[in-house]
Amino acid sequence: MPPRFAAWLLVPLLSLLCLNLYASSADPSARALHLLGYLSADYPATVAAGEVIDAGEYREQLEFLGVLQGLLLDLPAHAQRAELETGVAQLRQAVEQRADGALVSVQARQLAERLRTIYQLSLLPSITPDPQRGQSLYAENCSVCHGVSGAGDGPAGVGLQPPPANLQVVARLDSLSLYDLFNTLSLGIDGTDMASYSDQLDERQRWDLASYIAGFSAEPTQTGSSSFTLGELVEQTPGQIQAAQGEPAAAAFRAQRAKPAPTQRGPQQLIEFTALTLDKSLAAYASGEHEQAYDLSVGAYLEGFELVESGLNNLDPELRKTTEVALMAYRQGLRDGLPQAQLEQQLNLAKGKLDECAALLKGDSMSGSLSYVSSLMILLREGLEAILVLAAILAFLRNTGQKTALRSVHVGWGLALLAGLATWALAAYVIGVSGAQRELLEGGTALFASVVLLWVGVWMHDRRHAAAWQTSIRGHLQSGGGRFGFAALAFFAVYRELFEVILFYETLWLQAGPSGHSMVLAGAGTALVLLVLLAWVILRGSAKLPLATFFSVNAVLLCVLSVVYAGHGVKALQEVGIFGAYPVAFFEFDWLGIHPDGWSLAAQSLALLCVAMLYGRSWLRQKA
Repeated sequence: MPPRFAAWLLVPLLSLLCLNLYASSADPSARALHLLGYLSADYPATVAAGEVIDAGEYREQLEFLGVLQGLLLDLPAHAQRAELETGVAQLRQAVEQRADGALVSVQARQLAERLRTIYQLSLLPSITPDPQRGQSLYAENCSVCHGVSGAGDGPAGVGLQPPPANLQVVARLDSLSLYDLFNTLSLGIDGTDMASYSDQLDERQRWDLASYIAGFSAEPTQTGSSSFTLGELVEQTPGQIQAAQGEPAAAAFRAQRAKPAPTQRGPQQLIEFTALTLDKSLAAYASGEHEQAYDLSVGAYLEGFELVESGLNNLDPELRKTTEVALMAYRQGLRDGLPQAQLEQQLNLAKGKLDECAALLKGDSMSGSLSYVSSLMILLREGLEAILVLAAILAFLRNTGQKTALRSVHVGWGLALLAGLATWALAAYVIGVSGAQRELLEGGTALFASVVLLWVGVWMHDRRHAAAWQTSIRGHLQSGGGRFGFAALAFFAVYRELFEVILFYETLWLQAGPSGHSMVLAGAGTALVLLVLLAWVILRGSAKLPLATFFSVNAVLLCVLSVVYAGHGVKALQEVGIFGAYPVAFFEFDWLGIHPDGWSLAAQSLALLCVAMLYGRSWLRQKA
């Protein structure tokens, strides 16, 4: 037999084997949902007015219906499985009779929903999808075929049959749920060049990528008045929302599923979420998916435990610290590739601490007095650092007779207030800032502020004894550089603290409950009064200091705050997973940014070294 003829004979056999392998998957429920989603989305374009438009696509859908019937037989035995089998048979009959596309699409969706209900299938991702992570994944894995903008015009897609899908076609994406997109990435599409990405991308990465792809049909500004849960965003389609609620709600749905906001949970739910996600992390590690295991451990902290830390601090600061240390130790163990048995021990220790936290926060809401004290301490603690920086700058400008430059400082901290409120509004109502993005922003701002504080502190130190200090100051201010520098310092000092205050208050507001909201507001009001009084005392006291002493005190204060911000910034980046944890035997003093960790202490040591070097340079110049 000629080899070429034999090869052609093998094609049908290989196709049959592929379909058989597809039907005998280890996860028949996921594949069944995948096929039902595919039929719901693609059948309406295959048949119109009882006539087949695309014969090849139509034959493929009939073949997939046969696969779907085999998948149902592989599902676990259930009293209602016969109902599903009947439903698939009726769906096949409708397709064979070339029924209306909209009716078949609805029938397939209803059958998929019934399958989820009968077998209690959860489609929710472990961690809220992050489209920013998905953007880079799309560029690396998808743009070569689908094009940079998703129009299906990538260089590798030329000549493919069928061609890569145009992801900008709104009607196409409106017929697919976020889970359908995730399932397509996980399983691929048989008969096309769309392969499965289960081996290349872990589960979280596939959800991130699905969310980014969903954004091709979304207008980010059209959030609308409708708000959808993560479950609705994952399971429903924009077409279903449009049919039930109209186009404005569908536009809001498209925008929100392209940038899902983290699910709002109470303290008990947050701790339970952390524990469950850590279990999934260990399971992923055991199956060899080490990167996914680490990602899940980071997400468990950022979208769970971190959001109850402020409440725990007010009840039992030591428990909060030991729980955080246990979580970080488990995460570092994943990064270091420790044996699974050792990781299980670390995880059990961390979950034990989480159980203690849950018992401490077991009430539905905090008491009125605790809500008041918590609110007072949050604003007072976070506002004090910003007040010290602003007071030092304002007193410096007044003492040096440069009152015209005060306006720049006021503009700086005023813009910081607006920027902080705008960031909160964007995070809460528009773009859904994730825990990782929040920590990156906080850590980056803190480190930048650390550098600015160090520069200004050394600049003040260099001029404490200079005879021509007024000329130097006037020159800087007249050129605009000095005014900009002071305004920038005021901006970053206030913005960093305000952003953290808003995050803490969001959690406190949830924990206090409706009955405690008045006490939260009362605590915040009291803290504001105290901060104003502190600012007045500091400004009044600094005005009476001799000029050289005043310069020295402010220089030391700003340099100390630079070291504090360095510690806070590195810790925030550790929480997001940029740096690993490296526990050391050292004391902890959160107000000064001191944490018993090698990375954090190294950053503060570097800041201290810079202070010593710059001060030493100044001393040598004076001796020369």
